Amino acid sequence: MPKMSSEPAVPCKRTTLHGPTMGTRWSASVDADNTLDMAALHQDLAAAVEQVDEQMSPWKPDSDLMRLNRAPVDDWLELPAEILKVLGCALDVHRLSAGTFDPCVGALVNAWGFGAVRDAPDAQAIRAARQSMPRAAHGCLELDGPKGRARKRAPLQLDLCGIAKGYAVDRMETVLRQHGVRHALAALDGELRAVGGQACGVPWAVALERPEDGRRAVHGVIELEDLAVATSGDYRRYVKVGDARIAHTMDARRGAPVNNAVASVTVLAPTCMQADAWATALLVAGSNEGLAMAQRMGLDVLFLLRRAEGLVEVGLGRFGRIAEGSNLACHTS
Repeated sequence: MPKMSSEPAVPCKRTTLHGPTMGTRWSASVDADNTLDMAALHQDLAAAVEQVDEQMSPWKPDSDLMRLNRAPVDDWLELPAEILKVLGCALDVHRLSAGTFDPCVGALVNAWGFGAVRDAPDAQAIRAARQSMPRAAHGCLELDGPKGRARKRAPLQLDLCGIAKGYAVDRMETVLRQHGVRHALAALDGELRAVGGQACGVPWAVALERPEDGRRAVHGVIELEDLAVATSGDYRRYVKVGDARIAHTMDARRGAPVNNAVASVTVLAPTCMQADAWATALLVAGSNEGLAMAQRMGLDVLFLLRRAEGLVEVGLGRFGRIAEGSNLACHTS
């Protein structure tokens, strides 16, 4: 059962703050009393997610990510601590996932029509991107945290879209706590992080989307308290080539978009950055390799698999208590 707590001494009200970022929107549901300066909180939340976008966007030519992509091989480049932290996590998950999470897919993303360069796959660009892919990202990028710098050891094009949104949610969580907020839910696209539970004493209820084309439907509900969740899937962002649908997530090992029976992967983790990166890694890995990987790493994960009979749930960790079916209910307090 969800953990219960006594009613707060000072009555709280629910306020929802939101704004645009990274081609989508961020939001924060906040339970607080009237002493909280909501205008200042809104400003600081917007500034936090904007800073992540300014540093890590592959769409902004002047972002720190794009400066690193343009930097000559073997030249040290000074970078902000935030992007160095995300790059460090990306390289860790790359190593631990045996390359299923790869931050060096920038050229592939552009070649397949999902980046800022083109809006459709280009066969010549795909061949060039495959030939230029480094064998191992952690051997091609060197980070020097104490000196705030990084350098490429080989030509590569980084893309942090599989982890940056999760980190942006973590930054929102930090801002909320700095303002003294004890009960909030921060969200950006499919990534969410809970600050405590709701002020009424129950966890935050988060809808898990059913992976269906053309409509929004709820597959089940996850209840969060001081925890992050992220979902990656093949059903929202894609391009059509004839009758084929090509998903946006890249499998660097194949040099092509992910193509397996996994409709979506949902991961619970202490930080949203970790949840975001692992959801991407497991989506690319597929059901068999991904489940073995998740079990080895001790992850709380839910796979929704496409089968002839329909969607099938396979869960590990806290999700392992879920029976197959569409009435998901996971207590994580």
